[in-house]
Amino acid sequence: MAPFLLPNSSPLLSPKKETKSRQNPLIFDASFLQNETSIPQQFVWPEEEKPRHGPPPPQLHVPPIDLKGFLTGEPLAVSNAAQLVDSACRKHGFFQVVNHGIDSNLIYEAHQIMDLFFGMPLLEKQKAQRKVGEYCGYASSFTNRFSSKLPWKETLSFRYSADPQCSNLVQDYFLNVMGQDFSHFGRNMPAIDTRKSIIAFHLHYKKLILTLFFRRVCQEYCEAMNKLSLGIMELLGMSLGIGQSYFRDFYNENDSIMRLNYYPPCQKPEQTLGTGPHCDPTSLTILHQDNVGGLEVFVDKKWQSIAPCSKAFVVNIGDTFMALSNGLYKSCLHRAVVNNHTPRKSLAFFLSPRMDKIICPPKALVEDVDNERIYPDFTWSTFLEFTQKHYRADMNTLEAFSKWLQNERK
Repeated sequence: MAPFLLPNSSPLLSPKKETKSRQNPLIFDASFLQNETSIPQQFVWPEEEKPRHGPPPPQLHVPPIDLKGFLTGEPLAVSNAAQLVDSACRKHGFFQVVNHGIDSNLIYEAHQIMDLFFGMPLLEKQKAQRKVGEYCGYASSFTNRFSSKLPWKETLSFRYSADPQCSNLVQDYFLNVMGQDFSHFGRNMPAIDTRKSIIAFHLHYKKLILTLFFRRVCQEYCEAMNKLSLGIMELLGMSLGIGQSYFRDFYNENDSIMRLNYYPPCQKPEQTLGTGPHCDPTSLTILHQDNVGGLEVFVDKKWQSIAPCSKAFVVNIGDTFMALSNGLYKSCLHRAVVNNHTPRKSLAFFLSPRMDKIICPPKALVEDVDNERIYPDFTWSTFLEFTQKHYRADMNTLEAFSKWLQNERK
């Protein structure tokens, strides 16, 4: 499937013009499309994948895990947490963590970052445009990768590494990508003797403040997510019976992805999806939702929703950890739906191992599955490249990757 290209100079296309020519590809400008009563065909999903029109789906019971009680070593809390997580992860891979220790002010500021960034004009956001084959940067519905079943969303993704030598990776990213306009700030200040120049001066100043705010908040949020994810890894080690330190040590120098998701309103929400059905290729997803709702999980042969809770993080197992657990813990199919009146935002931290780490389950977990290996050994860098260059993530990503990898090794 050939992707659409997205040159910055392309004009915004109306739904009628969009289908006429591949030379004028669609640009997903939420400020325009969120008010359109007819959406472009590329965003219309097949009938069997469209969200159900009618009553809302039932809510999935996602057990809340008291992380504070677990991390302080309270025996009853440790036992309860391990049992709840084990049951949830063997069935569908979703649970929630409460009493997690993340500063509510930091979460609030991270949501402010989304408001600020996605509220910027399209041309400003495109300065951070994600390139084909890469996983960092701004994506306006992946119009530069795919030409059908496009998601009704915008994202901003960037890399986080727990390697001490990469301690400023997030801050440097924002300075390099979003701070280029300010490289001469203070040396070539615009003159302020005209109204136009005064406006230019204030725009420069506003951009500088925004960039500094982005850098600080995103760096601190990623560091907080890293700490939280390692605590959850201790819990997963306990629940699988291989000890508290095994997975924590495995992910200690993780190379992860932080993503800001923005789902604008859609006047035809029954025809499209904010994110299509897929399993996360990464190891663990830690999600904070706003209060709008839209996350749905496919369990017991039906879609079920997970209600937002501002004091909780939704956690789900990804394909890489499913392979690391030798298939004992499930990476479950999920999606995001949109509505016609309120934007939805979420913060997603995708924990992943160091790029060169070999994904191979511990011996004890192989013995739990009749001494059979379910998936071949692989590195996260190889799996990531597969999802970016060879395959669009869906419910069969890990199986498709395993077959591809075996063919490559022949």
